[in-house]
Amino acid sequence: MLRLHRALALIGLLLLGQGVYGEKLRLVADAWPPFTDATLVNGGVATDIVSTALARAGYSSEFEQVPWARALLGIGEGRYDVLVNAWYNEERTRLGQFSSEYMLNRLRFIKRKDVPLEYKDLKQLHAYPIAVVRGYAYSPKFDNDPEMQKVLVHNFAMAVRMLAADRVKLTLEDEYVARYYLARESPRVRNALEFLPKPLSENSLHILVSLKNPEHAQIIAKFDREIAAMKADGSYDRLLRQHGM
Repeated sequence: MLRLHRALALIGLLLLGQGVYGEKLRLVADAWPPFTDATLVNGGVATDIVSTALARAGYSSEFEQVPWARALLGIGEGRYDVLVNAWYNEERTRLGQFSSEYMLNRLRFIKRKDVPLEYKDLKQLHAYPIAVVRGYAYSPKFDNDPEMQKVLVHNFAMAVRMLAADRVKLTLEDEYVARYYLARESPRVRNALEFLPKPLSENSLHILVSLKNPEHAQIIAKFDREIAAMKADGSYDRLLRQHGM
């Protein structure tokens, strides 16, 4: 009887261990198409790449879409495990651990076509109100410039409409994201705007794994390994093509 109890206890511990290991990683991101969006195929190209790499590393996952500020807060509190679409920011290292780069974003300013505005240096932009998404990190130089007239908005679509209505003079976003949204705006809005030629920056895209997850370092190491393997075996490029990129 004692042996039976011990055996049952051992089986219970093994099952408990498997249950913990088998828990799904809680992926989170805001609506940032074509990279992350619950309405797109597999949650968008970035979500698809991230979930595929994690699956290859042995992790199942589920994706939830929430506003950006809530996503960051959830990573810090441990309600989510993986932020899918993070640009590097020193402050965020207190919330989670960054992976290596898995995509690259080219950040460009957008203005009204009827505004004669040139940009070679950030100092030239100090006179203009610029719509920025609350909680976003764009580039250290831009983010930390106290003379920038930043107008906080909830999302890029709002920024574009404010720009078209001449309530701000500039906004900025990743080029793929901007083109995605502009294609869905009315011709009046879309045809009124244009990109400035010079990009602000090229930002590497990472996952950010919550420090509250005790396996955060292991998750990052396995994710980085599988992204490298996907690029080597061609599956990374196939995913990009499937998403029209």
